[in-house]
Amino acid sequence: MKLTSALPLSLALLAVPAISFAQGAAADTPGKTATGLSFTQPRDWTVAVRGPLTVFTVPEGDLSVAVAEVGAAANAQDALAKAWSLYRPDAGRVSRTSNPGLPGDGWDERTSFSYETSPSERVNVSATAMRVGAAWTVVITEGSAATANKRAAAMSLVQRSLRPAGYKPENFAGVTAKRLTPDKVQVLRDFVAKAAQELQVPGVGLAFIDQGKVVWQGGVGTREIGKNEPVDAHTKFMIASNTKGMATLLLSFLADEGKLSWDEKVVDVYPSFRLGDDAVTQSVLIRHLVCACTGLPRKDLSFILADDGAPASDTFVRLAQTTPTSKFGELYQYSNLMAAAAGYIGGALAYPKMELGAAFDKAMQTRIFDPLGMKDTTFDFAKGESGDWAHPHGFDVDGRMVEMSNAFNHLIPPYRPAGGAWSSAADMARYVLLELGKGTIDGKRYVSEANILERRRRGVPTGENNWYGMGLMEHVVSGVSVITHGGTLQGFHSTWFALPDSGIGLVILTNADTGPTMFDPLLRRVFELVYDAKPQAEQQLAVAAARTKRQAGMRRARLTLPPDPAVMASLGKLYRNPADNGTIRISERNGAPWITAGFVEGPIATRKSADGTVSIVSAAPGNIGVEAVVGEKNGTRTLTVRDSQTDYVYTEVR
Repeated sequence: MKLTSALPLSLALLAVPAISFAQGAAADTPGKTATGLSFTQPRDWTVAVRGPLTVFTVPEGDLSVAVAEVGAAANAQDALAKAWSLYRPDAGRVSRTSNPGLPGDGWDERTSFSYETSPSERVNVSATAMRVGAAWTVVITEGSAATANKRAAAMSLVQRSLRPAGYKPENFAGVTAKRLTPDKVQVLRDFVAKAAQELQVPGVGLAFIDQGKVVWQGGVGTREIGKNEPVDAHTKFMIASNTKGMATLLLSFLADEGKLSWDEKVVDVYPSFRLGDDAVTQSVLIRHLVCACTGLPRKDLSFILADDGAPASDTFVRLAQTTPTSKFGELYQYSNLMAAAAGYIGGALAYPKMELGAAFDKAMQTRIFDPLGMKDTTFDFAKGESGDWAHPHGFDVDGRMVEMSNAFNHLIPPYRPAGGAWSSAADMARYVLLELGKGTIDGKRYVSEANILERRRRGVPTGENNWYGMGLMEHVVSGVSVITHGGTLQGFHSTWFALPDSGIGLVILTNADTGPTMFDPLLRRVFELVYDAKPQAEQQLAVAAARTKRQAGMRRARLTLPPDPAVMASLGKLYRNPADNGTIRISERNGAPWITAGFVEGPIATRKSADGTVSIVSAAPGNIGVEAVVGEKNGTRTLTVRDSQTDYVYTEVR
């Protein structure tokens, strides 16, 4: 988790070459550079050109994506240096790491670069060098971290739409897909087994669907590293944000029952619903609860750092304190709190006399899990963490794959419609069958076609040929519609893909933080088998696995562990954030300094930035941790934890 503090970015942008900016585009607009490189200019962004440099700038003016066509270069690093000399020759940016990327989309070579930024800057800086033939193009992104968070979808649109002149993408629209025969299923199983081995994922739950039938379901590997219990079709994994689509499926059932309509105002069906902005509160319809389009920032740290014991109603308390950071319907901003509200409102409509959490649990059980025969799926952690269940894993600070405690994931029950379900490959296959069957399985209708499909209606764009619906996403991949959603918690990562036009579906559940690295290569392998797509999956996997190993090694290099004694001597023992009523405790465990911040805990490392800023960092295994900047305010010691749009300031309690 990168933590930075504010610096007016205008100071940094003063060095950008003087260019006369065009007006912002009224809609996403295709364009070309002088050399014929194609791009898409996002709505409301300006684009300006000076020779080989094309600069896209956000409406806020504090973030730019610069495309530098540098021509011949000795290598990617040389191309990068030439690009900075065109864009900001006095920037002084030093690349921290480089990672080879995958050729494709007309490019023969790609290399991505990341940069070390100090907390005082609060900026995002990255670059990608791409080569076609002997000519290099470099994309530099630099600007406000807060704006980058808000406008990530548009940034992706610029970057992913860049293609060399004359490139013609593959297109399988209208092509009849081949069937997932047993030999093809075996190829996919072998591919997943190889991916799991290369990525050190102990276990994977899998299911493959074709023409309304599960053609295979089961598992690869083991439930725990170093143990022999195999993953099978009924092994339980946390599915995290894949719970969202199930919560909106509940709304589809309730729409069939006449308990709601998609275009009702939320305040009309649940009067106590409030956001931090009255106008937005009044604008939110039922369909907007999980649209990621209301302008609310994520604020996940608000509940990650909270103390244990919050009730389901805490979702609505936190929403009432959350103010939009973009206009309604303007941008894609993912909100777990809004998704949690959707599920709880659905539960309240189904069982209005019950406590919110209990009502939601019962509504999901009676409308979805029981009717669909999803016997492994539950919100009960005692049931989830017993019997046939996969344990979470992640890299430790030294880059070794280890089993982790599941304690961190116990943060989710108060907000469980957004990500708290346990499920299995067999149960998720039933869920995907329902999606492919447009509300039917084996000829039996469970929910109307109109209301199940409403969830995947294209909503706010998330990038090129990508849209968010209601707890579901649509990607158009090589002309083929793919319905999907992912899920991420500590040590658990899941996804599923449904190809409605061909009736093909797949489920992937993993029990390690490296799991998502195999998702796109597996989908590509499916395309190779059923559409005769050009073989790329093996190379995608190899490049991604190498990048993952490299990134695991980078983490240790940035940290001092054991921590700097002088920094530790400067700390208090207890800090509190009055706004969120959370605490950070500094203690010792097994003779080593230890941090406990809400649901995050672990040994303490320290980090010193180039500008002298010092942070303490939780160094436990896993991808989710806390970095807190050590400081002082009005004579009182402070720790500040930041996400891209919010500061969480903790002051010492004496």
